[in-house]
Amino acid sequence: MSSILRRVFSRRTLLIASGGTVLTISGGYWYLNSGPAYPESTRETRRAPPPWTPPSRAEMLASLKASGKNAPSPENSDEVFDLLIVGGGATGAGVAVDAVSRGLKVALVERDDFSAGTSSKSTKLVHGGVRYLQKAVFELDYDQYKLVREALHERKIFLQTAPYLSHMLPIMLPIYKYWQVPYYWAGCKLYDLLAGKENMETSYLMSKGKALETFPMLKQDGLVGALVYYDGQHNDSRMNIALILTAVKLGATVANYTEVTSLHKDPSGRLIGAQLTDNLTGASFPVRARGIINATGPFADALLTMDDPAHTPIVQPSSGIHITLPNYYSPRKMGLLDPATSDGRVIFFLPWQGNTIAGTTDTPARVVRDPLAPEEEIRWVLEEVRRYLAPDIKVRRGDVLSAWSGLRPLVRNPGAASTEGLVRSHMVHVGKSGLLTIAGGKWTTYREMAREAVDEAVRVFGLEGKVKSGCVTENVRLVGSDGWTRNMFIGLIQRYGLESDVAKHLSDNYGDRAWTVCSLAEPTGQNWPLHGTRLSPQYPFIDAEVRYAVTHEYAQTAVDVLARRTRLAFLNVQAALDALPRVVDIMASELGWSRSERKRQIAAAVAFFASMGLPPSEVPVLPEPLPRGPAEKAWAWLWSGFGFGFGFGFGRGLGVPHVGKEAGSSHGRARFESPELAALTAAFERHAKSVDVDGQAEAVIELERLSEAVAEVQGYEAVTKRDFLYVLEEAGLTKSSGLNFDEFIEICGNLKEVAFAPVLNEQKRERLRIPVEKSGGGV
Repeated sequence: MSSILRRVFSRRTLLIASGGTVLTISGGYWYLNSGPAYPESTRETRRAPPPWTPPSRAEMLASLKASGKNAPSPENSDEVFDLLIVGGGATGAGVAVDAVSRGLKVALVERDDFSAGTSSKSTKLVHGGVRYLQKAVFELDYDQYKLVREALHERKIFLQTAPYLSHMLPIMLPIYKYWQVPYYWAGCKLYDLLAGKENMETSYLMSKGKALETFPMLKQDGLVGALVYYDGQHNDSRMNIALILTAVKLGATVANYTEVTSLHKDPSGRLIGAQLTDNLTGASFPVRARGIINATGPFADALLTMDDPAHTPIVQPSSGIHITLPNYYSPRKMGLLDPATSDGRVIFFLPWQGNTIAGTTDTPARVVRDPLAPEEEIRWVLEEVRRYLAPDIKVRRGDVLSAWSGLRPLVRNPGAASTEGLVRSHMVHVGKSGLLTIAGGKWTTYREMAREAVDEAVRVFGLEGKVKSGCVTENVRLVGSDGWTRNMFIGLIQRYGLESDVAKHLSDNYGDRAWTVCSLAEPTGQNWPLHGTRLSPQYPFIDAEVRYAVTHEYAQTAVDVLARRTRLAFLNVQAALDALPRVVDIMASELGWSRSERKRQIAAAVAFFASMGLPPSEVPVLPEPLPRGPAEKAWAWLWSGFGFGFGFGFGRGLGVPHVGKEAGSSHGRARFESPELAALTAAFERHAKSVDVDGQAEAVIELERLSEAVAEVQGYEAVTKRDFLYVLEEAGLTKSSGLNFDEFIEICGNLKEVAFAPVLNEQKRERLRIPVEKSGGGV
């Protein structure tokens, strides 16, 4: 007995037990304190932060003009900008924040609106890139590995510098084969390991039952389980605006709709400035700068060619399309990643701003301002979505609320076989004239890109004596962050009487600036809510945001507000079209627009909506501006008094028109107008044959001839074989020898819902089948 006790209480045993205890306690402490630490507010009071109004665009233009007004001399050297940044997207705005925070005199100009290009059309993820990690491992590619490490480090900083605009999001990888369990588990654990102490949350394995409980829309046939990992998500264009405003608050001069039309050089060929044009007024003026940075993303080659006509392009653009679907397509707190689509691409399926976005594709593209999302790409995304959702969920083309295409500014690699094989790293290039170009990269790494660009600019342009420090942007919190907490929205409700979802939206998109937004809200005149008139009944955007965008965020057009200050055009382009006259009316009160200017703004917005998935051809009559002033209101009253009405009156729903009692009571026939039903009937009769069914002759059409018959009907020519297979499987008719007339009509009705984009119908709007607020609508 004594020998046993001596062994149990030996030094070796006690040392092992003590070490195990310390290790267990340390591990438990680490686990309990792991995950993202939500930054606390820097304010010590619940009072609203003091208001801040940035200098107006007119003041910014005056500052730009002052730098080029006088000939260069030692007396006016302070008027010369240290850096002129061309491009107001994520990269350009990031460079501006970095440079001005070091003490440099900075100017930034953007040809269109801030974040008008790629920076507002991303997948909305702040991520290291699991796809790049996979390539790094299997291709032993160190550059890919470095990109992932860099992005994971920047992901942590991203979520700390703008905590109200970004948050962590769990993303599920559904597993349908048992051998994939250790494969995906090892990959996600490696992803966690590379993040190190900056990891957000630890990835974990989910059972089949738990996966279906969390994501009930998931297809359960063959499902083994799921693996969940964490990445970040943000509101990209609002993040861009926060960067711009932060640069302004630190002392930068910025101007949107200001284009570089030529570059100025000294006799030795070195750049000393540029000629700028205000695209809103047409006024042209020079600006002087010690250095120019080209941060124009996919358009980088345009400025490089302006500098050197013999320039060889360095950007190989690739387009990625996204579609927005109603919120019932995904849970509110869980995304989904399909790592192996039918053609090997990766697709995300993510909750965002109350709806669901799906994308993206990867296709070589031309550089254009507002690229369109091709119909075949939209259908491809829908087909991939169908592969992962439960069969009782009908994935309809009509559920697409908006569709957009963004250009990835990939740095050209002549040896790459496709754009998918390119690393989305960045490069800093200095031309013979001194033009510094920062190209490539992605949203997550914008800060690191900016740091490298400014470091190089300080060296190349001899600005060492002007900087106060090195890069400090790891600790620069963006405008709106200091007074924000996750519970700030409660104070907004209590003070302004807002609806809960409106208050949460304002808090999560404006940070502590939401107090200023609310101060611009007009009373509703109702018992509840007291303030905050919505622009669209389905979404939490309110009228005060339009005023704030004009007075505090440099919004100059209706598109700026609907697409980039609010995100209504990205969430539901039909809702944006409905809200357009109201938005234009509010902006007119702030900017003094005439009736002709309001009509021009409406026409320009409708044209832009084509890049959001709503072709102008589907808007038969442009919306009319709301009447302003006594004369317009009197004219509107007289016009309506004669029965003509004032306004535009589009249908609010986007379902499929039906005919009513004259077409019969069949569930399938109720989906068609009379001429269409007659055409389908004629097509059926031409291709049907008589067969014996229970001793009676019945006309049926063979499945092999179904597509041929349907293609004869106008509007059905583009229906694909996959669409036919999908609706036949849904109806359980894939093994049928033939379809009778009612089954044929039912299949055609399903095809109409699944494959057709909805058509606006002015005359039949009162008979639309499913209102937009019930079905989600679509384009």
